[in-house]
Amino acid sequence: MRSGIWLSLVMLMGLAVGGCAGRQDLETPDYEAIYDMPLEEMWPSVREYFTDANLPYREDRGSLVLETEWKQEFGGSKIAGYWHRYMVIGKRETPTKSKLWIIRITKSVNKTLSQPGRELDWGVGRGVGGILDDRGTGAPGDSSSSVAYGISVEDDEDRLAFPVGENAFYVDSGQGTRDLTMEWRVFRGIMPKLAKKQAVSAEQQVAKAPGAKEAPVFTECGQSILGLKKLAKEGGVMLLGELHGTQEVPRFIVQSVCQLVTAGMPVTVGLELPVENEERITTFLQSQGGEVDWLKLMEAPFWRSPYPDGRGSEAVANMLEQLRQLRAQGLDVAVFVYDHPKLSGQPREDALTKTVLAQVKATPRRFHLVLSGNVHPRTAKGLPWDKQYKPMGHLLKAQLEDVTALDMAYDSGTAWVCAADAQGRKLDCGVKEAKGKDNGDRFFVHTWSSANKDGYHGVFYVGHVTASEPAVLKGLGNPNAPPAQEPASAP
Repeated sequence: MRSGIWLSLVMLMGLAVGGCAGRQDLETPDYEAIYDMPLEEMWPSVREYFTDANLPYREDRGSLVLETEWKQEFGGSKIAGYWHRYMVIGKRETPTKSKLWIIRITKSVNKTLSQPGRELDWGVGRGVGGILDDRGTGAPGDSSSSVAYGISVEDDEDRLAFPVGENAFYVDSGQGTRDLTMEWRVFRGIMPKLAKKQAVSAEQQVAKAPGAKEAPVFTECGQSILGLKKLAKEGGVMLLGELHGTQEVPRFIVQSVCQLVTAGMPVTVGLELPVENEERITTFLQSQGGEVDWLKLMEAPFWRSPYPDGRGSEAVANMLEQLRQLRAQGLDVAVFVYDHPKLSGQPREDALTKTVLAQVKATPRRFHLVLSGNVHPRTAKGLPWDKQYKPMGHLLKAQLEDVTALDMAYDSGTAWVCAADAQGRKLDCGVKEAKGKDNGDRFFVHTWSSANKDGYHGVFYVGHVTASEPAVLKGLGNPNAPPAQEPASAP
């Protein structure tokens, strides 16, 4: 490993973290974790932690730096397309105290993480091969360059270390950030006796499912969702109003659940799927996730609706698989469904409310994350076409103490949407353009000082959105099934 890489990343990510803000439940402290022992004595425990967490690494032993191998986030999904690695840097605070800097490096299969101006080449050409005095400029289209931007011999090691195939990375997709959450997870894992009240051991912190023999040493949950953990409380309900048919919302749900249960909060997910599917979904979540298990799940008529509105998408099927994997690890995750599609209007809202309310009251020690279209979560009475309409959120708010309604915010992109055709005679389902506002690539939750006119208390942001097609068009929603092959064109 070249020292120049370490130096440039450290300079890039170097930031001063100080102060002693009070620790909120589930939140990661905004100050550094300090180990009350010399760095050389602490470092073997760091190696042991990453080995036990099944995060293979290579180490620069001379400088007490290690770098994990690339690992896909939520590996059961072909949709996610995000990979990460950790750079762990041991630092001496004093001769008798030490700390870790952990930098999370994320890459994707697209260029959404590209830094502004990255496509411009301001320097001397770095092409490889060709005549010595006629090397490539690195400019797009320059035939003497080995790739679009040109590479140097020094680039080869990093380029060849990337994953290959469908998960290969574009050169522009990298993003590195210092990960305080991971720093504290390591600290809590290897220094439980010294952490005292500021931190607890990993075993105590994880929400372990009843009957589970053990909890995982480490679970990769993706980059921390800003603002989420402070809203998660026992008995609390978070209503998420979504635009159906995107890849990003199911990913947001799984990351939220993973981050909360690994921080000690049991979570129940409510999905706006027909109640007739409750037994199938419960059986699947308790299964081994084999081919027969998938077929039993996907036999339900819901997945084959003539008007697939996005709730039966491949991303939703992958979400169920990822939640199943979390449960299989012994984490305390539960799922229920609550839609009553045979009803409409106010009777349907009443039935939705009754089903969700029964779940919340039956499990008051859990946090409930309830996903639906963006009409049902509103806590304000009335809709533009019916001033007396009482959405599910309004009815729940009147009967529960802790209800937070969040509307979906996103950058522009696409979604699988069912909308009336030009004549207004029937629904036209397919990939449609979605207009939003760019607020970056990081998932976050933001609440306002008071609810808006629709009764929303804030937003959950999922970045650029990408359409997710119906699961039945993608190998019955099984992430392990090969993608459907398009018929060969006639010669």
